[in-house]
Amino acid sequence: MATVTFTDQITLSLTVRNRAATSKWFQDHFGLEELFSNDEMGWTELSTMTPGVTLGFADADEPSVGNCVPVFGVEDCDAARAALEERDVRFDGETMHMPGMAKLATFYDPDGNAFMIAQDLTRHPD
Repeated sequence: MATVTFTDQITLSLTVRNRAATSKWFQDHFGLEELFSNDEMGWTELSTMTPGVTLGFADADEPSVGNCVPVFGVEDCDAARAALEERDVRFDGETMHMPGMAKLATFYDPDGNAFMIAQDLTRHPD
């Protein structure tokens, strides 16, 4: 059976009404630094105090409380997805590919909680 090769990164992803305001709030209250923000993608990412762990915010008109989606970094998103699918892990739709940025795939645990795997194409080109 194929294996999944994880990286040293994890992103805690949440939906928010206003990424700029949320980013500023975390910067002001916790001293986090904004690493990346892209209006076209509707995504902002901040550093945390833990190496390899970032906090990400996605746009949503009505975010739901408790909507955190842990995103595990992987070396190769396609290979990791194939390995997990061999183990009957349920995925949501196709893998998203943003050339030069990332590959992302959403999957669910047995209770229906959402998680993602992500290949950082800025660090690990495809």
